[in-house]
Amino acid sequence: MKTQNKKHAYRSGIICLVVIMAIFGGISIKMGISNMLNTIMHTAHDLLLNTVFFLMGVCVISGAISKLFVNFGVVDLLERVLRPLMKPLFNLPGVASLGAVMTFLSDNPVIITLSKDKQFSQYFKKYQYISLTNFGTAFGMGLIVIFYMMGQGYLAEPLIGLLGAICGCIVSTRLMQRFVLKAYPQYKEEDAAVITEEDIEKAEQEKRDDKTIFVRALNSMLDGGRMGVDVGLTIIPGVLVISTIVMVLTFGPNAESGLYTGAAYEGVELLPALAAQADGFFNMVFGLNDPHQLAFPITALGAVGAALGLVPNFAAQGWIDGNAIAVFTAIGMCWSGYLSTHTAMLDTLGFRSLTSKAILAHTIGGLCAALTAHWFYLIYAWII
Repeated sequence: MKTQNKKHAYRSGIICLVVIMAIFGGISIKMGISNMLNTIMHTAHDLLLNTVFFLMGVCVISGAISKLFVNFGVVDLLERVLRPLMKPLFNLPGVASLGAVMTFLSDNPVIITLSKDKQFSQYFKKYQYISLTNFGTAFGMGLIVIFYMMGQGYLAEPLIGLLGAICGCIVSTRLMQRFVLKAYPQYKEEDAAVITEEDIEKAEQEKRDDKTIFVRALNSMLDGGRMGVDVGLTIIPGVLVISTIVMVLTFGPNAESGLYTGAAYEGVELLPALAAQADGFFNMVFGLNDPHQLAFPITALGAVGAALGLVPNFAAQGWIDGNAIAVFTAIGMCWSGYLSTHTAMLDTLGFRSLTSKAILAHTIGGLCAALTAHWFYLIYAWII
């Protein structure tokens, strides 16, 4: 048995080395070994400084606000008012709407900050709780995406994209719930969190200790912000590793010189090249009539902020129209860099093994978002 296990370990090791050497060998042939290594390090460093710490700041602020909402009854209010809407659409309790609002105003990981609070997660069954990763991601950076598109001179199209993103969210969330229940049927009845007598006593003690509303509010915000710091630290590995890989496979050489310099965000443009092979499909299904437009959804896989940076150049070159803006808004909101955050988010929730299912469900959800946005735009164009 030991000999067999050793052979299996050797075989796995050889396969792993061959795959890694093939991937990085191919990249280094095009970029050069020195440029490839420098680009990987510089990209990871820039992501750490300008993305991860930004997200950590978002998590701290949103964690403070969400804890404030929890302690002052906003969560209970939302649960009562929005339950009739959330259940039929997303199969989630009404309190989940708070997560949609928070991620719409900030970014994906905020939903994890919120879900770590027992007073929030107690409303969920375990399969619903796990699907919050997909649900929250579909609204990530929504306000920024919509305002950015409006800043390009479009008004109705970003709102049409918002409708598409909501449809994509419904598909992604329900599909993820289906995947979870198929793998773990017992999660249908298990509660995501149970409020114990100790938790109740602790909450009551906090209320007794907080003699004024000001003190209660201050303590709530500080506690929530502290939880946001923990979440911000947790997402670092997923963002750095996965985003760096996506960026290297998406972007090309230096835009000014056309050469590789080892700077951050250079790459081999493999993903756009693969997508160009399906240009006819994207044109027929999503109305994307220029192959350059495919760079937006591909880039949005890793970071929607980077994808938004492509839009002004597209506009200057005449590569986009109203339909493209609607589709970009829908797929940009729904995907919003899920390849770089899903792993870290599910790892934080304690369900890393379900990452592949979450990614599959969200890939389908994003495509449905783009498709429905295209249909909505055609109806809008026909009416006007």
